[in-house]
Amino acid sequence: MGTDRYGRDVLSTVLYGARTTLLVGLVAVGIALLIGTPLGIIAGMRRRWLDEMIMRASDVMLAFPALLVAVVFGAVFGASTTTAMLAIGIGSIPGFARVARSGTLQVMSTEYIQAAKSSAQTRFAIARRHVVPNISGMVIVQCSVAFAIAVLAEAALSFLGLGTPPPVPSWGRMLQDSQSLLGVSPMLAVWPGVAIAVAVLGFNLLGDGLRDRFDPKLNHSRTSQSTSSQVRP
Repeated sequence: MGTDRYGRDVLSTVLYGARTTLLVGLVAVGIALLIGTPLGIIAGMRRRWLDEMIMRASDVMLAFPALLVAVVFGAVFGASTTTAMLAIGIGSIPGFARVARSGTLQVMSTEYIQAAKSSAQTRFAIARRHVVPNISGMVIVQCSVAFAIAVLAEAALSFLGLGTPPPVPSWGRMLQDSQSLLGVSPMLAVWPGVAIAVAVLGFNLLGDGLRDRFDPKLNHSRTSQSTSSQVRP
């Protein structure tokens, strides 16, 4: 792969940049998971004014693209890895809240939840014993999709100079550094671009696989298809 304009080995820089990008994605998804999921569960279980307030706040946040929120954070608080983590994480909260709320509403409409309420179980006990285990599949899928978005957002922020500052390697920073050398050495931009594409595609495919694994409707339809194919003469 050669070296970049600073004499650094490109392969080593790409590998170290993966560490930075994946760390930002991991922390950002963790922030969104720990804040958005409880909010979604609360909205799905309480309904009425609390549900309305959480969902309207989520709508307001969704009205602004997550990348735009991250750019504003970077411009206000300065370029840093921590700022990128917080900005991407906060921008991902509405997605987790909506997924958790949707799953909670489905669980709360089942008969065993009505039985749990009849046995005088508290809302916290119902959420811990019944809601969280049943929506965990949806949340895991959302984590995979959000991770892919976080990788792309971190690369975009670093490319704009609002993410991970130099000299820490980052895929987006590598793209920015190679911009002025495209006519001389275009491969300097190819390798970080390929790394970003592979990471985003990989996490999206992982999300599709997890969705197939955790979605009972898909599993039931596939089981029915396989059974019918075996019955045919």
